[in-house]
Amino acid sequence: MLKHKHLFTSESVAEGHPDKVADQISDAVLDEILKNDPQGRVACETLVSTGLAFVAGEITTQCYVNIPKIVRSTIKEVGYTDAIYGFDYLTCGVITAIQEQSPDIALGVDKGGAGDQGMVFGYAVDETPEFMPLPIILAHKLVRRLAEIRKEGIVDYLRPDGKSQVTVEYDNGMPQRIDTIVISAQHSPKVKISRLKEDIKELVINKVIPQKFLDKNKLPKILINPTGKFETGGPQGDTGLTGRKIIIDTYGGVGSHGGGCFSGKDPTKVDRSGSYMARYIAKNIVAAGLAKKCELQIAYVIGVREPVSLTVNTYKTGKIHELEITKLIKKNFDLSPHGIIKALDLRKPIYRKTACYGHFGRKEFSWEKIDKAESLKKEVL
Repeated sequence: MLKHKHLFTSESVAEGHPDKVADQISDAVLDEILKNDPQGRVACETLVSTGLAFVAGEITTQCYVNIPKIVRSTIKEVGYTDAIYGFDYLTCGVITAIQEQSPDIALGVDKGGAGDQGMVFGYAVDETPEFMPLPIILAHKLVRRLAEIRKEGIVDYLRPDGKSQVTVEYDNGMPQRIDTIVISAQHSPKVKISRLKEDIKELVINKVIPQKFLDKNKLPKILINPTGKFETGGPQGDTGLTGRKIIIDTYGGVGSHGGGCFSGKDPTKVDRSGSYMARYIAKNIVAAGLAKKCELQIAYVIGVREPVSLTVNTYKTGKIHELEITKLIKKNFDLSPHGIIKALDLRKPIYRKTACYGHFGRKEFSWEKIDKAESLKKEVL
């Protein structure tokens, strides 16, 4: 058999990245509404820039939420606590422009239909314990560790913004070694770049990257703050918008993406809930051993309960035909918006913590359960 080697790269960003600040604000507003009104309808968008947070959208709810207070609290938790950072929770301006959801949309949602048309994708692969592609899992772990050493005071010069990128070499479809690691970390002007590089290598990279993916004969290229300094960051350095990191939020560029973002949307929006269900199904199929990798596409029409299409792709790794897997899915999973919300228990304030480090591959979320794997396996024995 001819060997086929290739490189694949995924990236992640820290919670202080401006786009992620926007995502966290949108999901914090959603959580506060669901905490007080589980039936609330929310489509919340945020823009952040130097000294400003602008929240807009359509919200229909029976409760009152203090949006400026939520915005400031979220920014504080992220770590923008000092005006010297160019953006801080006390002095930034907060503007809101909120209206109710269109009654035309409500007509379809009220009877259990989808809140909009669209197609969603779910993906799973057996190359990691999380059933996720290795590059995106490692990229998330690097920026999460970056936040840990900042928030726990292990180092005192890091600021909230940052990025990571991981390139993995694959051989015949399986990850073999790490080829390149990139970390860019926002920092105080007082720290020497040489110290920052040493600390990040020792306290972040060496703590995250598994030894089994390090080839002693071909060690990975490590690039830390490649341009040198990274002092200006966050909303001062770049405008942030809700929903601009959809590839980071999902599978790091592996597989397909429907195009709709997740943050700020209540679970009647199938962009979010449908994607969660597609991941749940794909993960259970792979966990059951029915395929080594699996991608699902589900398509919806506004106001209609059942999807108009369901497509399974196992990339020729399936133990049974894809049409048989499709029949199993239809038999074992309710794909209506109401059925998804009920099965995954989505009317809870769980969304703020999804807004950083990816929506998938994390055990704390209901769509990551593999509770259907055994029953799926038994059905094909």
